[in-house]
Formats: sequence, structure tokens, C-alpha cells
Amino acid sequence: MCWLGSGSSGVGGGDVGIVLKQKLQDVVGKDDWKINNILDDKYSPRPAKDILRSAGSLVRTSLQYSLLHYNCEHFATEMRYGRPESQQAQKAAETARGAALVVGAFGVVGALLLRAMRD
Repeated sequence: MCWLGSGSSGVGGGDVGIVLKQKLQDVVGKDDWKINNILDDKYSPRPAKDILRSAGSLVRTSLQYSLLHYNCEHFATEMRYGRPESQQAQKAAETARGAALVVGAFGVVGALLLRAMRD
């Protein structure tokens, strides 16, 4: 489990996360939860003893935190598969790229219209 140590969004990086060991019930309270091992078809999970040893060695340590580049999902997949990956961050980045393309296309169209109006 990680905790974002500053009040910012963590989007650009530079924030620090603290690795904590907590009981699942204490974290989720009365909220619904589920185990999501969606990457098991893509990567082989590491043995449970290796995951526990790796995660346990990081408890109370500080890690760089970035919402897009290294968040709690990255940490969890790194522990489980040996490689950090966040599908949520990937989807957010794809959405941002798509929005930038749309804005860029409208900018080109707008510039062409302005030019046509001047001519």
C-alpha cells in the first residue's frame, strides 16, 4: 500500500510515497473491493514468498510517486510480476493524447479558416 506524502496531484512526479503495511479491512472499511489480477494472462506472477519478501523489505521506505509514471498500481504490479505497469495510467495517457490530437486538429482547421477569411 502506498501513501502520497504531499498535497499535490502527483501528476508530474517529484512527490514521495511511503510504503505501508496495513490490513485490507483497515484500508477499505465498508467499501467494496476485489482482487484484480488482470495481467496474469500477460505476465507470470512471481511466487508469493518472493512478493512478500520484496514488499516487506520496502515497508516504511520512501519511493518517488507519480500518478502517471509510478503510482500504487505500478507498485502492486511490480511486486506481483516484477515489472511496474498501470492500465489506469495508460488509459489516462491515451485519453490525454487523443484530446491533444483533437485540440491540435481544431487548431489547424481554425488557422485555415482564419487564413481563408483574410484572403
